[in-house]
Amino acid sequence: MIAIMEVDEENPGSTSPTEASDLGPDSQTLVSSVHATPLQPIQPIVPSVVVPPIAPIVPPIAPIPSILPPPVIRPLAPLPVRPPVLRPPILQNGEVRESDSDSDNEDSGPTRTAPGTTGEYEISEESRLVRERQEKAIQELMMKRRAKALAVPTNDMAVRTRLRKLGEPMTLFGEREMERRERLRMIMAKLDAEGQLEKLMKAHEEEEAAATAAKADVEEEIIQYPFYTEGTKTLKDARVDIARYSLVQAALRIRREQRKRDDPDEDTDAELDWALGQAANLVLDCSEIGDDRPLSGCSFSRDGEKLATCSLSGVAKLWKMPNVEKEFTLNGHTERATDVAFSPVHDHLATASADRTARLWDTRGSLLRTFEGHLDRLARISFHPSGKYLGTTSFDKTWRLWDVENGEELLLQEGHSRSVYGLDFHRDGSLAASCGLDALARVWDLRTGRSILALEGHVKPVLGISFSPNGYHLATGGEDNTCRVWDLRKRKTLYTIPAHSNLISEVKFEPQEGYFLVTASYDMTAKIWSARDFKPVKTLAGHESKVTSLDVTGDGRYIATVSHDRKIKLWSSSSKEKEQGMDVD
Repeated sequence: MIAIMEVDEENPGSTSPTEASDLGPDSQTLVSSVHATPLQPIQPIVPSVVVPPIAPIVPPIAPIPSILPPPVIRPLAPLPVRPPVLRPPILQNGEVRESDSDSDNEDSGPTRTAPGTTGEYEISEESRLVRERQEKAIQELMMKRRAKALAVPTNDMAVRTRLRKLGEPMTLFGEREMERRERLRMIMAKLDAEGQLEKLMKAHEEEEAAATAAKADVEEEIIQYPFYTEGTKTLKDARVDIARYSLVQAALRIRREQRKRDDPDEDTDAELDWALGQAANLVLDCSEIGDDRPLSGCSFSRDGEKLATCSLSGVAKLWKMPNVEKEFTLNGHTERATDVAFSPVHDHLATASADRTARLWDTRGSLLRTFEGHLDRLARISFHPSGKYLGTTSFDKTWRLWDVENGEELLLQEGHSRSVYGLDFHRDGSLAASCGLDALARVWDLRTGRSILALEGHVKPVLGISFSPNGYHLATGGEDNTCRVWDLRKRKTLYTIPAHSNLISEVKFEPQEGYFLVTASYDMTAKIWSARDFKPVKTLAGHESKVTSLDVTGDGRYIATVSHDRKIKLWSSSSKEKEQGMDVD
């Protein structure tokens, strides 16, 4: 150990300053203890027996004590002092927050103090312009947010009224509804931001409340009654007459039904089977060219001895049955004729035309009366069962009731939203049914003038309508290619018949008992359907163009169809019972 210490003494500078500085208080204590220990005498060295080493053993080296000066503690350099950063004031809603980075304060170039700051906070001209654009964009965004939160009317008239209340022009040149509504929204948002919207609206509400109160005071003095259109005395007399007629006819119909039910000799099923057998045996009996222009309507007389037709040339013709021989030509309309109908009581017939008039004729071809009043072309025409009244439909969205005796207009009936096309009267005379291009059929009570049923189901215009003689079935046909049978007692559809491949132009029940239903269509055919279950019985095919109208004789022996191919086709039974009519009660 002494030898090692001597070596250390010979090399006093071997310890680096770093090592010296790393020595702590413990090292100093160790050095002092070494100096305090007395030196021992040196013992003689005895050589030891050399033994071959098995493995080298390296003893651990003890720490080398050294006498070092105390470490020098150098003072730390002072930290650089950063200048205080001036922050902009706290921002309110809608204002722009300026950048907090130091780089914004170090822009080169001409600078000036930003407005609104309390210290020497300077920004460049470019930054100021950018911030102004940002402020403007945020203000616009906040304005749009306010506008979206406001309740703006969707009705254009309400929008115009609100604009007028706010003192703005109701409309601008070329402005559409959505643009006008958006303009109102922005105006209200601007007023709301300025705090004036509530004040203006409150003032207008107070004005309206005052006006409403004044109006209510005036109305209290006037007795209010339900709205109605006051009719004439002739209409009142007509309604009374229709009520008396319908009561008698309804009593007869009920008595007849009771007799059929109670009489054991009455076999309704057998009569129905016989009528359907007659209908199934119908064949084409006669075909005749009716006019130079397409035919639009046809009607049998009450005894079945005459047939009337009309065409687009405006001419109506009378034909003698059963050979379809022409008797008279009825000239008088200035536009195309749209329909023709025989009176159920008298030997009169009526025609409708696109010249907005209906005309009454006798069977000798003399004009008896002209019915004028419609504002648009006429469509279909029908007589009341009493024969005293005539109903006409028109494209002016109304149907009208006329007095046959003097030609006076008794009733102008509105109710359809589009053109009225078809019209038919109940067998008792108490009800009328109309259909139109609004895909709706309506049932009217002629005794009170009320609409008692609105039959919704068709998806396209309804063109044909017919009451059944049984009193509670109603058939309609339209452009949706279907025929619907309605039960008036249940107020709903009883059957929906996918009858044709094209629109249905006319529907008619067999007029005596309603044992079968006939439909005409633009698919160039007419079809017969059983009234028992409304299954097909017979298809009358033979026309070369659209079938526009049809009619059935009172005994059900003949069916006449007219078409755009200008032909009249007469269909009759070919059985041995052809000469025997159906039993009439």
